[in-house]
Amino acid sequence: MKKRYYQKNEKLAIQKFNIWLKAFRLRTLPLALANAVMGSFLAMAEGAFKWEVFILTVFTITFLQILSNLANDYGDGVSGKDTANRLGPQRVTVSGLVSRSEMKWMISMFILLSLASGTTLIVYALQDVPLKSILLFFALGLAAIVAAIKYTVGKNPYGYKGLGDIYVFVFFGLVGVIGTYYMHTNWFDVHVVIPAMIIGLFSTAVLNINNLRDIASDTETGKKTLAVQFGLNFARTYHLVLIFSAWAFALIYTMFYYNSHWQWMFLLTLPLFIINSKRVYFHRSASELNNELKNLAFSSFLFSVSFGVGLVL
Repeated sequence: MKKRYYQKNEKLAIQKFNIWLKAFRLRTLPLALANAVMGSFLAMAEGAFKWEVFILTVFTITFLQILSNLANDYGDGVSGKDTANRLGPQRVTVSGLVSRSEMKWMISMFILLSLASGTTLIVYALQDVPLKSILLFFALGLAAIVAAIKYTVGKNPYGYKGLGDIYVFVFFGLVGVIGTYYMHTNWFDVHVVIPAMIIGLFSTAVLNINNLRDIASDTETGKKTLAVQFGLNFARTYHLVLIFSAWAFALIYTMFYYNSHWQWMFLLTLPLFIINSKRVYFHRSASELNNELKNLAFSSFLFSVSFGVGLVL
């Protein structure tokens, strides 16, 4: 009897673990980690890379990304924005796989993990900088946590008003890359702004694919993303503009800061973006976009690696 009892409990524990893995949406992590990779390679190119800073940054960004995913799952479930018509991955709150109280507990845990990891990173990396810089990064860290939650949670979530694109561009582009670079180097250089914008544009393009896929269900539930507000044709063209702009900035940056032919290594990833852009623009059914969302996230990660390696070689 005891053996059956333990086997049953073990099976339930494994099922619960798998449910939480689904809620964490780990496939979104490569895009988030593109920030740490890009910022770290920029610092490495200047001889200022620190492994401890890189590891702490990866942990902090991972915790923030999972926090954002959990808050999004909870917020959409509680507000009724998730429906049976949604074509994306199954959400655990609205499906009842996880109770609201369990989800709130897990969100609280990742808030604490984000705070602990982020604080450790700031204290370790910014030992020799002015106090105002330390306070600025603490404020940015708190802003990132609040922004991750307020995206879909609360009385007036900004994600339902078409402002999610700005949030993603700022925090998953500018703040992520420039912040990582500063943690390594303890100084700011204007040349890192363009690479930060590139990652921000790619990240916004991933969000746009998500909104394109869900345009029908979001219209039904009153979630006013840019795709809902301006229509399908706008969202298709907007995607091309985001991808084209990112690549234009990559070429401009390389021409202005050219040191070696290795810097053109990132061109190896261009076919991935061309294929993605073509499939997104000419897609016939929303379900086709699920794979393109994942593909663009991984392509962006590969871009950041190849771009960064090219700077270092």
